[in-house]
Amino acid sequence: MKNFFYLFLIGILFTSCDDEVNKKQNLSNSSGRLNNLSIIVDNNLWEGEIGEVLRENLASPVDGLPQQEPLFSMNQIPPKAFSGFVQNNRTFLKVGQSNAPQFEVVKDTFAKPQTGIFVSGPSKEAIIETLNAHNDEIIKSFKDTEIKEQQRRISKSLKADKLLEENLGVSLKFPTAYRYAKTDKDFFWIRKDIPNGSMEILVYEVPFRVIDKDTNVIGNIIKMRDSIGKERVPGPTEGSFLITEEAYAPYLFTSKIDGKFAYETRGTWEVKNAFMAGPFINYAVKDEKNNRYVILEGFVFRPSATKRDNIFELEAILKSAKLK
Repeated sequence: MKNFFYLFLIGILFTSCDDEVNKKQNLSNSSGRLNNLSIIVDNNLWEGEIGEVLRENLASPVDGLPQQEPLFSMNQIPPKAFSGFVQNNRTFLKVGQSNAPQFEVVKDTFAKPQTGIFVSGPSKEAIIETLNAHNDEIIKSFKDTEIKEQQRRISKSLKADKLLEENLGVSLKFPTAYRYAKTDKDFFWIRKDIPNGSMEILVYEVPFRVIDKDTNVIGNIIKMRDSIGKERVPGPTEGSFLITEEAYAPYLFTSKIDGKFAYETRGTWEVKNAFMAGPFINYAVKDEKNNRYVILEGFVFRPSATKRDNIFELEAILKSAKLK
């Protein structure tokens, strides 16, 4: 009798697992614009202090852009309206009330790929405390999801990167909309033309000493960028060239590319002796195997227009890099 009971329990467990697998397999494809976040919360909470905290945390300005643009564009949806196709949004944050503070990150609940976050608490103070305590994790979870989605879209039509790999030992996934503007043995310039502007990618290498010669890492990266700009990236008129904007110091972070340590720099560039400027993102990837930093940079020229999504596309491309 005991053996029958155990077999019965095991059968239930396997059935439950199969049901869960089938449920995941039958999910609809997620949808939504990149960096567009659904906030599921009652109107009264959205219009009060909780809404203010959500906007302050998730719509804060993106670092390094010349004008203020939000980290995420947010759409508030009342819980009763969160049903049907609305649940297919790729990223959502649901805020509500519960007996105790709760925080949970879930994957592929209503669609795939999808990242959802549930935050709740017994009071608005408890909810706000939970939102603030997990703010970095919330942003990272949503941003990682959007980077993967951007890379998935890019992968549909890839440009050949054989030259880049043969000369610099770097593979990079970028779409066919880009073209090679310059292909020297030790320096690659890749460009995409967009309405009223362009998106640019630079790939090159420098010895460790260029960045690590002292503790002023950001200063050394600026000097490196300006030196490469003067030598390799001419402007539209004679005597003009790319430099780091002198009025504002860039932001410096640490990151990882292909599992390797990297300095991430965000700021604005300008052209010396010409009226051109825009945002850039730069990764200096430490390649211990080959005693070098691999420099991966993207910058945008798109005057009088938003640039968040352009820089985000470049970030997704640069983060796809693999070092040989």
